[in-house]
Amino acid sequence: MPLIANSKLPAFERLREEGETVLTKDRATHQAIRELHVGLLNLMPDAALEATERQFFRLVGRANQIAQFCLHPFTLPSIERSDESKKHISKYYKDFEDIKSQGLDALIVTGAPVEQANLSEEPFYEDLKDVIDWSYNNVTSTICSCLATHAVMEFRYDKKRQSIGEKCWGVFPHEVIARQHPILKGINTRFDVPHSRFNEISLKQFKDAGVEVLVKGDVGAHMCVSDDLFRIVLFQGHPEYDSISLLKEYKREVSSFLVGNRSDYPVFPDNYLNEQSKAILREFKSKLLSSEFTIADFPESLIANTLDNTWRDAAGAIISNWIGCVYQVTHEDIDKLFMDGINPEDPLGIK
Repeated sequence: MPLIANSKLPAFERLREEGETVLTKDRATHQAIRELHVGLLNLMPDAALEATERQFFRLVGRANQIAQFCLHPFTLPSIERSDESKKHISKYYKDFEDIKSQGLDALIVTGAPVEQANLSEEPFYEDLKDVIDWSYNNVTSTICSCLATHAVMEFRYDKKRQSIGEKCWGVFPHEVIARQHPILKGINTRFDVPHSRFNEISLKQFKDAGVEVLVKGDVGAHMCVSDDLFRIVLFQGHPEYDSISLLKEYKREVSSFLVGNRSDYPVFPDNYLNEQSKAILREFKSKLLSSEFTIADFPESLIANTLDNTWRDAAGAIISNWIGCVYQVTHEDIDKLFMDGINPEDPLGIK
């Protein structure tokens, strides 16, 4: 069902312009449908802050027909922000104390770029731990994406992520290996997922921690759940990505090379660009290095319309199922979540 524009956050208007259904608060009050309140802990840097809002809001807004959704973005004060982003956050975001006071039905925690090899040295590490600990005891289910997954595996399961050397980025095939799990009901048994990371929690680490792996690929585990069915859902990939997200990331990597923040020119994301797009980008590189072009000449518009999206439908279906599971638990309709080996009277151990 639709999103409710429960604030003046610009993301709502952008989504309307894209054709998404977003109700005003006045109109939503006339709908005889229960509201679900979903938090978004946005850890992304300033350049991706608002795009990340739209990506996750879009996924939630396209979920199933059981509820209307109020989205509540917040971030952590320990993340350094520009003045412009601080204004955006001050105007449209809540702080964690507000979130705790009002409560949430579900929570999504985004990924984040980090500078420290050891996650515990990141300035936001303890704040993030506080949020996850609170959500585990007070929120029906929490989705963690990429870096957030690595952090949760460290401070809840004592499993530290491992460097994989070269960056794993691109779009990769995956298979469902737990077809009976309610979050994967009706999902294609094989689908693609974007990844972008230098580190991983291995399949063995997940299994040794008692975390169930639901979806995996040649690049490792993508989707896992805690042993209480779905109190914590862990993504290593980025199902929320737009078609153009990896192209924008590639452009940022080129910019980093130009200013000396990386020593080598970036390679293409795997399984993402067609041969014509690669040829265009090779020509751009040649002219850029000869000073004939600047980064302002990056051929984004030429390439954007050639990009395939082979993950959006699966991502939307998974989020829809997740919302359905949250709804069933909050409405005590737990018989629908029964699976062999799970107590149908207490699937999440909440009693």
